[in-house]
Amino acid sequence: MDISELKHLLQRGEKVDIECKASENTIPRSLWETYSSFANTKGGYIFLGVKEDKKAKTSKDRFIVQGLQNAEKQIEDFWNTINGAKVNKNILHDEDVQAIRLENGLDVISIHVPRADYNYRPVYIGENPFKGTFKRNHEGDYHASDDEVKAMLRDQSAAGNDGMVLNHYNMDDIDQDTLRHYRTMFSSRNPDHVWNQHDDLTFLKDLGGYRKDRETGVEGLTMAGLLMFGKGLSIRERFSNIMMDYRDESYVSEEMRWTDRVTYDGTWENNLFNFFMKVTPKLTADLKKPFVLENMQRVDDTPVHKAVREAFVNMIIHADYLLDAGTLKVIKKQNSFEFTNPGSLKLSVEEIFRGGNSKSRNPHMQTMLRMIGFGDNAGSGIPTILHVWKKEGWKEPVLSEDTNLNQVTLLLCMEKTDDSDEGSSDTEKKIKYKSAARKKEIFDMMASGQEYTTESIASEIGLKAPRTRQILNELVAEGMLERLGTTKDRKYKLK
Repeated sequence: MDISELKHLLQRGEKVDIECKASENTIPRSLWETYSSFANTKGGYIFLGVKEDKKAKTSKDRFIVQGLQNAEKQIEDFWNTINGAKVNKNILHDEDVQAIRLENGLDVISIHVPRADYNYRPVYIGENPFKGTFKRNHEGDYHASDDEVKAMLRDQSAAGNDGMVLNHYNMDDIDQDTLRHYRTMFSSRNPDHVWNQHDDLTFLKDLGGYRKDRETGVEGLTMAGLLMFGKGLSIRERFSNIMMDYRDESYVSEEMRWTDRVTYDGTWENNLFNFFMKVTPKLTADLKKPFVLENMQRVDDTPVHKAVREAFVNMIIHADYLLDAGTLKVIKKQNSFEFTNPGSLKLSVEEIFRGGNSKSRNPHMQTMLRMIGFGDNAGSGIPTILHVWKKEGWKEPVLSEDTNLNQVTLLLCMEKTDDSDEGSSDTEKKIKYKSAARKKEIFDMMASGQEYTTESIASEIGLKAPRTRQILNELVAEGMLERLGTTKDRKYKLK
């Protein structure tokens, strides 16, 4: 990083991934809270030698680059401390810490903290993860809750979560109709498989839905077995924190919030297999089906159909069902699909998009679905979706993580990308690019879930109020933002 890159980052203002500290002579104690929070959230930059004036109205005036006289000494102290007992893990490399020389001869220290690998999270101060773990949001660093720390500790297990044996849950808690439906599909797809000859209990053991814990001696259904094939009442007793919800919002209006919905209503056994089988046909019903013959029979499946199902499978196998609260939410709109599950990303978005390194929280559920034809090989799900969407010329799917609500959302938008419009002039393309960049700035600003006025947003992103209001109206029309209050006191927040 050089001085121009530093100034560019500061012009954006102190965001969720940037922290500035004056740090005149020594390393500030609060630096370690930020180190922990960045490592446990999305990573970021810490700049020492930059003073923040929170009363300033613009980002230009808010950050004062002062510099340090003893940068080399402070960097040495930093490395000595991080390699000592101050924090439980040093995840930095030499190139992550550097001094940036200013025009006045002083230096600013830049510390790049990457997102820690899931094997290393939580990264915490001291010896107690429940007291020393921090996370990051737009308000700054905050103490992670016990639930968030437990979730990070669970994610360290290479075996995933869904093999856990549930004490006092046995075959009486399995819905026989659900299991029979699954076994019929399994037999049809795998007619010569030896498991077809096994009774239900042995079959569940083969799938990882029932086992005996050799350490404790406890025997019974696993989390995968109960959630996939269990009776609705049994599931609600053990996992009252988890909801399943599908909504078709393709033709919503002020009088009608959805045209179709699948949620708990007493008409079906609400396990994951039934939810998947009931919702999948609804998701793909309106997708185009070109006339293709194979062996004299019409083939109704397309790569887009498969990609949408892959996104559904991805939501199920990566959800954290042990969080205090969460919803498996599927929303269908005229030109998009939205899949939301409780939990966080075990890998970075870049690693997930690259593929080949699947870290499913629920590998047994993944096997159960794959054995009946749903879900690609490990680590290829998201890349498969990206390939299909790119081939169609649609906007790249967006995978986002809300660290406040502890949920992950995959948005598949079936609209052409801006650069696919070859008839647009250079000026029109530039306007589209600038508009998209402004919208991203607003999304980054509003990620914390707070409500903002037009004026506060305009001030933050450096636009005049009329143009900001125009962009906000576009985002509302696209279903991304929600208006609150009257015209005089109107505010906006993420929908």
